Amino acid sequence: MGRLQGKRAVILGASSEDNMGQHIARRFLAEGASVLVSGRKADVLKAFAEKEKCAWTACDLTDEASVNALAEDAARQLGGIDIAINATGWGLLKPFLETTHDELMAMTALQYVGPFHFFQAMIRKMAKSAGGRGGSIIQISSATAKIMLNDHAAYMGTKAGIDHVIRCVANEFGAEGIRANSISPGLTDTPMNAEAKQVPGLFDAFLPGYPLGRIGTSDDVAAAAVWLCSDECFMTGENLQ
Repeated sequence: MGRLQGKRAVILGASSEDNMGQHIARRFLAEGASVLVSGRKADVLKAFAEKEKCAWTACDLTDEASVNALAEDAARQLGGIDIAINATGWGLLKPFLETTHDELMAMTALQYVGPFHFFQAMIRKMAKSAGGRGGSIIQISSATAKIMLNDHAAYMGTKAGIDHVIRCVANEFGAEGIRANSISPGLTDTPMNAEAKQVPGLFDAFLPGYPLGRIGTSDDVAAAAVWLCSDECFMTGENLQ
């Protein structure tokens, strides 16, 4: 423990009970980081922050002004930003020809345009040229950005697109001391996958493809995020599958 001592972390996508963002926040707190959690549901954020003794502020990732306000509020509450994690997502599963224009626009806003603005806002606070001290950015992506699954086109496309943005961030801002990486979980037991888990035999069907013999957990993802945000990490522009 203590691998993130003195780090100041913003974790966006932590406003659903026991979701991946909340697991990451708990682990970061245990590792000594100061944490601010964010998302759209103020009541859930407040309850989590009071229980875990961390900061919080509401943010709508699809609203650029709200994202910029998050950066300002986080920098004020934490005294700066060293770590920024986007753990938001929408598990839209729909056949390609049935995906509507409105659904495509909503998916793009949440999983491409919004994260793009989030990274911009966080980098402005982290960059050494702007008085920051560098830092680490993480995009929680998905294994489906590289593999093929039916009924995932909008989800897969936006995740793959923002992974490439992460590579651009890594390339452009490395000189500012900023690292940027993606983490791509496979099938994981999270609230977003609660409906899928109800399908008889679905989780069991995936098991043979997992060399370690079990489905991944949010705690596995949190452990990977700790390393990516620690001073031990000398990796950027990569995607941990």
